[in-house]
Amino acid sequence: MRDYIDAAAFKEMILCANAALHRNVQSINELNVFPVPDGDTGTNMGLTLGNAADELKKRDFNTVAEVSACVSSALLRGARGNSGVILSLLFRGIAKRLKDLDTAGAYEFSAAMVDGVDAAYKAVMKPAEGTILTVSRLASAAAKDAAKAEKSLEEALQCALQAGDEALENTVNQNPVLKKAGVIDAGGKGYMVILHAMLASLRGEISSSEEEASASAVTEETAFEEGKVDVPELNVFDTVYIVRKENPDVDLMPLRLYLDSIGDSLVISDDDEIFKVHVHTDIPGQALTESQKYGTLELAKIENMRTQALDMLAGRKAQSTDDLEQVEQELERMEDGASEPEFAEPEKQYGVVTVCAGKGMEDLFRDLGADGIVTGGQTMNPSTDDILRQINRTPASTVFVFPNNKNIIMAAQQCVPMTEKKVIVMPTRTVPQGVAALLNLNIDEPEAQIVSDMNEAISHVHTAMITYAARDSEFDGHSIHAGEYLALLDGALIENCAETEELFSSLSRAVQPMNPEFITVYYGADVSAEVAEKTGAFFSGRFPDAEISVVSGGQPVYYYMIAVE
Repeated sequence: MRDYIDAAAFKEMILCANAALHRNVQSINELNVFPVPDGDTGTNMGLTLGNAADELKKRDFNTVAEVSACVSSALLRGARGNSGVILSLLFRGIAKRLKDLDTAGAYEFSAAMVDGVDAAYKAVMKPAEGTILTVSRLASAAAKDAAKAEKSLEEALQCALQAGDEALENTVNQNPVLKKAGVIDAGGKGYMVILHAMLASLRGEISSSEEEASASAVTEETAFEEGKVDVPELNVFDTVYIVRKENPDVDLMPLRLYLDSIGDSLVISDDDEIFKVHVHTDIPGQALTESQKYGTLELAKIENMRTQALDMLAGRKAQSTDDLEQVEQELERMEDGASEPEFAEPEKQYGVVTVCAGKGMEDLFRDLGADGIVTGGQTMNPSTDDILRQINRTPASTVFVFPNNKNIIMAAQQCVPMTEKKVIVMPTRTVPQGVAALLNLNIDEPEAQIVSDMNEAISHVHTAMITYAARDSEFDGHSIHAGEYLALLDGALIENCAETEELFSSLSRAVQPMNPEFITVYYGADVSAEVAEKTGAFFSGRFPDAEISVVSGGQPVYYYMIAVE
């Protein structure tokens, strides 16, 4: 029985936990109750702990204090989503307890686990039972009781596992949402995966090198065999491009027929001057060549969906042409002899950092005065470090942060003590709320009045989201099928069906009691301007007294984000 751990053992335990978590990312994600495409608990926890593993691999350590400090710092900066932030808090408490210790036995380590739970509970505004907090609290308490009974470290962790597993199974009874869906808590599951791997490592049953190889193999194998993630086999290149017409009256039907014969998911939108093509194909070069018969190619974007899917499965960041653009911009800055400062000295009193995705939304926020844009949202929760970097680059003494997503608010709040600048995180849970808040930011007012005005603006914004079901599900009386359209209003499911007309009709009925004065339709990357205008016309017909605006947001995941005020 192991009575204590040293630096090498603790480092190995964390590396094994990281590999085990990555091997279970998809199964944890599947526990998410609501079937919309989401950042997902497993993905966020995997990316968060992966950041710590990367830092641990860079050097050797002499004490458990050094290991825990490294892990705590990396998790804090790499935290993604609420589950990632809570995980970072659990390890932050551990690091404080293990500070200055060379080794840790049952008493020290169990007390550190309890301190981690305390730190997490203090940070969560309204702790709920049946979550990762419940599971970690009961597991840690069992470990501490075992340590008081003079059990070994190994025995204490075994007691923690037994209590944690029982608590995890009981989460389905504690949380009404989980009970309806008949599933256990995803965050609690992730925590127990970590704890099981740490004990197995302590016992010498697994090694990090073997676990990492296993995690990589299983991730790909389960994805292909069980169909848990869509990894394209055919038409793998997502191809989008713009061509300037030589003749405004050119007939594009022959091109439509050709592109349809070499790919799928074809959308062509055009006006008198240009046409835009979106198509999935294995031969993007031929698509571009054929299209140039109708005009001059101006812009093209080609991404390999297969490698992107495999990157996501493995817990890596999916590469895209957005990354290429960032690299090119960095090269241009280097060539010009200029670089963006890591910390910008204040040139004004107030600045704004906002989180959003889609070129249209980014341009809109910049036009409204945002200093920094953090790319993120659903399916891609940014880390605390991503947000902190933009805060530090904002040339203001006080920086307002708009997370624009309920799963990003905690990561943004982590930045408050991490910078010299004053950071005020506004509780924007949707992008339309962020737009409303920024429109009501009056820099000539005192700070308290600014915050009050923005909160008032946020409270008047209802947000409707139109997306699709990522999987079959039974939710809140709705029988949902993968691929169906979903309409949500302020997070509540309004309708799921195969036709958008029926969907919009149900959404209109739900909005009617609000007597809206303004409705803004932000359309996403997969919706053409022509179709979006028809959607705007639909709402104009249903709400003749409201002012209707249609704006290109370019956001992924959601076909429409609709602000109702």
